[in-house]
Amino acid sequence: MKKLIFIFLLTSFHVNSEMVLNDPIVGKKAPEFSLNNEFDKKISLLDFAGKYVILEWTNHECPYVKRHYDEKNMQTTQKFAKEHDFIWLSIISSAPGKQGFIDTSTANALMKQRNSHEDHMLFDEKGVVGRLYGAKTTPHMFIIDPEGYLIYKGGIDDIGGGAKFFRTNLKLANNYINSAIESIVNKQNIVSDVTIPYGCSVKY
Repeated sequence: MKKLIFIFLLTSFHVNSEMVLNDPIVGKKAPEFSLNNEFDKKISLLDFAGKYVILEWTNHECPYVKRHYDEKNMQTTQKFAKEHDFIWLSIISSAPGKQGFIDTSTANALMKQRNSHEDHMLFDEKGVVGRLYGAKTTPHMFIIDPEGYLIYKGGIDDIGGGAKFFRTNLKLANNYINSAIESIVNKQNIVSDVTIPYGCSVKY
């Protein structure tokens, strides 16, 4: 009986530990990862060593993400990043059967439909990378410097969630990603390097 209880406890701990979200620290090395992209090609963070990399957790069915893309706010931010030679990786951590989960063909169609400017759309259906980064919302944003250090984590802007988001003009927001890019280009420190993300919960 004691042996059965011990096995049960071990199993319970294993299941719960998989659900734990890490909390990577700005100023420390960003977690390494490899994921398949929209063409089913393996993409690694190490592929972009020497460049600034932006991670965007996304879910095309999330109303927050949908508005950012419908009003071209996310695409404009992506374009600004690309103009300054940043790499942009959009990551989907939605599990199979949950909101936002898509296959490669749907991903390619979505990228074309939205005219988005990410370098790759990456699939994290097991949620491993999402949990490594502590991704809580869609969108949830991270910036990694050329040496592999995390230099920003948080929201795309300062509007916040709830009704305020849907009644506020996105153009009036303080876009944290644009501000961070400008600071980097001007060789200045990022003023707000940790902010509060908002949006839909990641559908692990």
